[in-house]
Amino acid sequence: MAVIGIIIYTFRDSARPIFKQLKQTDPLTVIGICLMAAAYQIIEGWITTVLAKQYEPSFTGKMGVTNAFFCSFYRVATLGSGAGVAAIFYLNEHGVEYSKGFGLYMLQYAFHKISIALFSVIFFVCNWSFMWEHYSGYAGLLAAGYFITLLITLCLILFCCSTRFHKLIFALLDFANDRFRGKFNSAIFELHGQCDMMENASKYLLKKRRMVLLIILMNLLKFCFWYGIPYLVLRETGSVSLAQVMAITSLSVMLAAVIPSPAGIGSTEFVLIALFSGITGTGLAGSASLLYRFGTFVFPFLVGGVIVLARHFRAKRVAFVQK
Repeated sequence: MAVIGIIIYTFRDSARPIFKQLKQTDPLTVIGICLMAAAYQIIEGWITTVLAKQYEPSFTGKMGVTNAFFCSFYRVATLGSGAGVAAIFYLNEHGVEYSKGFGLYMLQYAFHKISIALFSVIFFVCNWSFMWEHYSGYAGLLAAGYFITLLITLCLILFCCSTRFHKLIFALLDFANDRFRGKFNSAIFELHGQCDMMENASKYLLKKRRMVLLIILMNLLKFCFWYGIPYLVLRETGSVSLAQVMAITSLSVMLAAVIPSPAGIGSTEFVLIALFSGITGTGLAGSASLLYRFGTFVFPFLVGGVIVLARHFRAKRVAFVQK
């Protein structure tokens, strides 16, 4: 509860306008946003389940969806840095070893980043005349966004699968360890074993080409729900179609990647308003941006918070019974 209170205080400046906008928005629109956000998390959970089942056949879809919301809570609580740790911890609780879970999450994130770039390309091309007319001036930033996305993806895959990359890392660790007179020998030795397990597990997953294709297709499907959220706000204006909204939103996510910020906070809203305002006006663009942040950030966090609290009280009850 203390952590939740700190988070609410930290995000008070952005939370106030979001909830003010929610009060002014048609309840059916808010329900639609929540349903689309939930659909995204459900598909994300299915992706985790498909990967986890390669190591632990008893891993269920319910576990995967719970993991998605569980990670959403810690993504907000740690400004993005703790989501992966939460996922690996949860996977280990349900039979997927830490090293395998680490490789699984890194590859899942790599597939996620690849799919973001692919989705943006597909919808940019499908709406070529409209997009080029309004956003040709962003070509340089868009190219930078694609480059950063591909660079991150390459680093993730190398970290999971490349023996040479691991040798380079351990050479640097050994150099640092020598300066401490071998103080970390046991830790580095254990890390060697963990990396070998992660490397073998990651290569095992990448060999399953049909599964990789399925995961990318599922990622493209889940993005349709997130990137379609602004359309619920803008549909009554008639100024943009659903396909055009998804093209603009995916472009916004790519451009926001160029702006370094924790968990994309601020950068995504800034770019969304900049791109939509020329078509719908600043007021509607700001509304769409705030409600997009609610659907992709606040709503999953609230559901994840319920799950985290339920797990906490369940653990305390079990501990009490065992005593």
